[in-house]
Amino acid sequence: MRDGLSRVALTLAVLLLAAFVAEPYVARFLYTQEAPRVVTPRDDLTASERSTIELFERASPSVVHVFAVSRANRNLLTGEEGGGQQTGTGFVWDAAGHIVTNNHVVQNAGPIAVRLASGEIASASIVGTAPNYDLAVLRLGRLREPPPPIAIGASRDLKVGQSAFAIGNPFGLDQTLTTGVISALQRRLPTGQGRELADVIQTDAAINPGNSGGPLLDSAGRVIGVNTAIFSPSGASAGIGFAIPIDVVNRVVPELIRNGRMPQPGIGIIAGAEAVTARLGIPGVVVVRTIPGSPAQRAGIRGIDPVTGELGDVIVGVNGRAVSRLSDLLDELERAGIGQAIEIELLRDGQTERLRVEIADLGSSRR
Repeated sequence: MRDGLSRVALTLAVLLLAAFVAEPYVARFLYTQEAPRVVTPRDDLTASERSTIELFERASPSVVHVFAVSRANRNLLTGEEGGGQQTGTGFVWDAAGHIVTNNHVVQNAGPIAVRLASGEIASASIVGTAPNYDLAVLRLGRLREPPPPIAIGASRDLKVGQSAFAIGNPFGLDQTLTTGVISALQRRLPTGQGRELADVIQTDAAINPGNSGGPLLDSAGRVIGVNTAIFSPSGASAGIGFAIPIDVVNRVVPELIRNGRMPQPGIGIIAGAEAVTARLGIPGVVVVRTIPGSPAQRAGIRGIDPVTGELGDVIVGVNGRAVSRLSDLLDELERAGIGQAIEIELLRDGQTERLRVEIADLGSSRR
C-alpha cells in the first residue's frame, strides 16, 4: 500500500515537473501571433489634447530654424560639433518677412540661413539688434510663399500656473513642442554690459539649446514671450527656462525695424564691477570714470582718481528711488527717457550730493 502511494506521488511530481518545463513552449505554440495584431479602438482625443494639437498646427508654420555661421567658420555645410555654427529659433513677425530671434543666436555671425516649417531654406540678413534685450530682427530673402505672421499676445496680465507652450529646434531637432506652465513672473535676467531684463517669465516647459529665439505661447496660441535662456549646470533643460516678455518685444522690435537699433539711455559713466563693490561693502554704483563729453562729465560727476586710486562718486539714488546696483540705475534711466533731466543722488567724500543730469542716447554716437 505504502509503495503504491509512493509511486503515485512520484508520478505526480514527474508530471508537475514536466508541465513546468513544457509550459513556456506550450504557451508559445498556443499564443504566438504571426499575423498583424488587431488595433484596439480608442475613444476620441481629450479636449486638452485636441486644443494642444490645434495650437501647434496653427503656430508652427510661423516658427523657423535659424542657422548663423560665426565669422571664424563660414562653411554652412559643416554641421560639425563646435564647428562655428550657431543655431536657434525664430518666428515670423509680419507679412514683410521679418523674423524675431535672440541676439545671441546671430551675434558675430557671417552668413545666415533660415529653414521654414515647409522645409524651404532662405537666406536672411540682419535688420537690427538690441544686445541689451537679447533681441534681433532678420529679414528673409526671396521666397516662393512667405509663412504667415504669428499671433501676438500680452504679458502684463499673465498669471503663475497658466499653461505655456514652447516651439523650437532644440539640439537641431526641427519643430519640437514642449508644454508646461508659467512657473514665476518678474524674474531678472542678465543680458550683458551690466544690463538686466526685469519682469522676465519663468516656465517649466522644456527649453534646451536651440530653443533660443523661439516663441513661448499661451493656450490661445499667442506669443507671450521669446525663449532666451535656461538655468542648468549641464546645459540641458532642468525645468527652469526664461522668456523675454512680449510687451518688451513689442516695444523693441518696431524700433529695430525702423532704425536698426534700440535707443540706449545713459548718462555716460563706466561703473565698477558689482562683485567688487559688494565685497567692499559699498552701497550703490561706483563711478570708475566718466565718458568725455557725456552728460555725466558735464554735470561734474567724478570717477576714481587715476593717480591715487581714491574713490570718487557712488550713485545711490535717481529721482528719489534707491539705486543699489547698475541694473537699478539703468531701469531708472529707461523709465525717465532720453532727453529728460533726472536728479542723481550720490555719495562724495562721505557726504550726500544731488546733481541734475540729462539722459542721452549713448548708442547713437557709435553708429
